[in-house]
Amino acid sequence: MGGEERKRRRLAMTLTAVLFLGILELGEGELKGDYSKISGIIIPGFASTQLRAWSILDCPYSPLDFNPLDLVWLDTTKLLSAVNCWLKCMLLDPYNQTDHPECKSRPDSGLSAITELDPGYITGPLSSVWKEWVKWCIEFGIEANAIIAVPYDWRLPPSMLEERDLYFHKLKLTFETALKLRGGPSIVFAHSLGNNVFRYFLEWLKLEIAPKQYIQWLDDHIYAYFAVGAPLLGSTETVKALLSGNTFGLPVSEVSGNSSIDVQFIWKRHQTYHCEEKEFQSNYSGFSTNIINIEIPSTRGIDAYPSVSEFAESNLSSMECGLPTQLSFSAREIADGTFFKAIEDYDSDSKRTLHQLKKSYHDDPVLNPLTPWDRPPIKNVFCIYGVDSRTEVGYYFAPSGKPYPDNWIITDIIYEIEGSLLSRSGNQVEGNPGTTSGDETVPYHSLSWCKNWLGPRVNITRAPQSEHDGSDVQVELNVEHHNEDIVPNMTRSPRVKYITFYEDSESIPGKRTAVWELDKANHRNIVRSPALMRELWLQIWHDIHVDAPSDFVTKAKRGPLRDDDCYWDYGKARCAWPEYCEYRYVFGDVHLGQSCRLRSSSADTLLHYV
Repeated sequence: MGGEERKRRRLAMTLTAVLFLGILELGEGELKGDYSKISGIIIPGFASTQLRAWSILDCPYSPLDFNPLDLVWLDTTKLLSAVNCWLKCMLLDPYNQTDHPECKSRPDSGLSAITELDPGYITGPLSSVWKEWVKWCIEFGIEANAIIAVPYDWRLPPSMLEERDLYFHKLKLTFETALKLRGGPSIVFAHSLGNNVFRYFLEWLKLEIAPKQYIQWLDDHIYAYFAVGAPLLGSTETVKALLSGNTFGLPVSEVSGNSSIDVQFIWKRHQTYHCEEKEFQSNYSGFSTNIINIEIPSTRGIDAYPSVSEFAESNLSSMECGLPTQLSFSAREIADGTFFKAIEDYDSDSKRTLHQLKKSYHDDPVLNPLTPWDRPPIKNVFCIYGVDSRTEVGYYFAPSGKPYPDNWIITDIIYEIEGSLLSRSGNQVEGNPGTTSGDETVPYHSLSWCKNWLGPRVNITRAPQSEHDGSDVQVELNVEHHNEDIVPNMTRSPRVKYITFYEDSESIPGKRTAVWELDKANHRNIVRSPALMRELWLQIWHDIHVDAPSDFVTKAKRGPLRDDDCYWDYGKARCAWPEYCEYRYVFGDVHLGQSCRLRSSSADTLLHYV
């Protein structure tokens, strides 16, 4: 039975290869049928690249030392047994981002640097990032040299990535090498912070090559850009971590403050806040509410804090009957440094933060990340993110009276939940909530900024994320779009997770833009979402066919594409989706669902998505 199974699988793969590798002509920056010429370049997100030691560090009172190429991020064994040594290898100087005198770390290279951060029987699945993504590529016959990871040191601002590691020079060479090696343009997959890194690269490239060659270079080397979980206006969690720390669930809370590791981890994320004219006209600078609210005790009098009293007259909320003074700060006031200037008397680290803000943002010669993010000048842009999860959008802080880093206490948190703003205590909060909420990490207003990139008319389709027969697909065609959020008039079944597609009906000339919203897709785990990987695959499969009748793949129906998509239907005592799947036992199967596999002719089903 095992030999017969191998023959059937070999036949299926042969059919797939015949379909995929049909050699057709490849135009400038366009895919016209030659799947073998495509390269995929992955730019990982924040804290999603392994860091390895490039020093010899003796750790007293611990049986484990750090030697060159030892895993630092993330080695939970050394973190638990030699935390002080581990912190030395992780720390960067807060002013010039140089390494600790006793230890330095550098990013690993290759796909292994981004698949699992801490490989192991238990820690591997818990720290998995891009492993499932790579597994999909292998299952569909993608060549090893067609998937290229470009890891980077996520502790550094982009200017330092270039200054220390020549990262953007190397990234440019990666695109050029991929074109020469495979003969076609690349598809960029960027997640979270990786989108900010890619944006900086595009601006850096403008200064690196002749202006008249810039667009041509992009057309030749980049076919499409998939922006996954992009924090286009930033993440409020960055500010929370800056003031009160973020340990990522790791057991370093008792030492993190003394090591300043929280500031190094978070401020280097570049998840900043963009402002343009219409944002200045709103109360919250494009966000749903004020990001930070601080309570100043009135027992010493506000005049005791010169930095605060400077802003109190215009920002005062209450100072009656001995009540604390509450100051509120919008995203714009955080981005321009107003907030950090106001808390200088309470936060001795605010001067260092202002130095970082000026050096790494305001004075960056390539790009000020605080400027609005326009649509990248790439022909095909797909913006993908999760929605409808409880997401933090604002905080209430009070000074504790303790020295840094314990000088701030979070007294309340504001969440966006299903189109409303609620505090942790359950109270309604004033603001401008979006139609839904974000992805647990990035607020909806930040994720959905890319809807501004859509053309003047948009087709909207809402379909279940799981395989479906088309009965629950809803469509709105030619919806007018005026550079603002689009709210479809569609229903939802409470038990179904949907994916909503916003796709150009009338595109910006020479461009094609789409936005995908996935219900309940977590910010970190979205790159492991089977629905996302299936839709990415089908869209690319659609694009390589010159005879495709539409710009985007049909959403009318979704059947299984892999053996893992087949399962046993106990109600009907057979494999579900019988037109796609069949019962085929292979030695070693331990349950009925495992024996449900795609039919040998399943490669033909892909033709339905052209």
